[in-house]
Amino acid sequence: MNQVQILVLDFGSQYTQLIARRLREFGVYTEIVPYFEKIESIKAKNPKGIILSGGPASVYEKDSYKPDSKIFDLKVPVLGICYGMQYIAYHFGGKVIRAKEQEFGKARLEILAKDSTPLFANVKQDSIVWMSHADKVEQIPSGFNELAKSGNTHYCVMADFNRQIYALQFHPEVVHSECGGEILKNFAVKICKSDTNWNMKNFIHYEIEKIRKITGFTSEK
Repeated sequence: MNQVQILVLDFGSQYTQLIARRLREFGVYTEIVPYFEKIESIKAKNPKGIILSGGPASVYEKDSYKPDSKIFDLKVPVLGICYGMQYIAYHFGGKVIRAKEQEFGKARLEILAKDSTPLFANVKQDSIVWMSHADKVEQIPSGFNELAKSGNTHYCVMADFNRQIYALQFHPEVVHSECGGEILKNFAVKICKSDTNWNMKNFIHYEIEKIRKITGFTSEK
C-alpha cells in the first residue's frame, strides 16, 4: 500500500501538479487534495508533511481561500509556496500587502542563513528562482526568521523552526527555479523524513489490487 508521504493542499495554482510530479520523481509518494479538505481526511492520510500551493487570490481579501487551521496542530512540517507563504504569514499575525514592484519571472535567491536549515542543502548561493506574485509579505510573524531574499522581495524564504513551518515566495516546482527540486527534496526527505521508495510500477500494482478488491475480481480466467 502507498503511504502518503507529502500531502499538497491546492489553492488553485497552475503549477500545483508540478509539485507532486517533482516529489514523485524523487520517489516520494505525494497526493494533491483541495485546500478545503476536511481535517479528519487529512489526519486519516497521516502525511509526514504538508505543502500549501500557490494560488491567484490575495490572502487579505474577504473570500480568500483558507484551509482548516488545524493543519498546524498535526505536528508535521508545513511548507507554503507563494500564496501558501502569504497565508502562513497572514494567519500567524504577519502583514501581507500589494507589492509596488511585482515580480514575474526570474530572480536571484540570496540565502541569508544557509547553515541554519537542511532546506538549503546543495542549494547554491544566487541561484535562479521563478517568481509569480503581485502580493508580498511586508512583515513576518513573531517566531519566524528570514532565511533568504531576492532583488524585489525582502522576505523570500522564512521559517519557524520550533513549529517546523517553512515558506517560499518563489515556485521551486518549475524548471526555471535552478535548485527548486533540491529544495522540495530537502523539505520532504531531510525535514519530513519521507520514504523514497515510491515508483510507478508499485503505484500501478497498488491501484490494480485496489480495483480488484472493489470489484471482487481476484484472478484472471
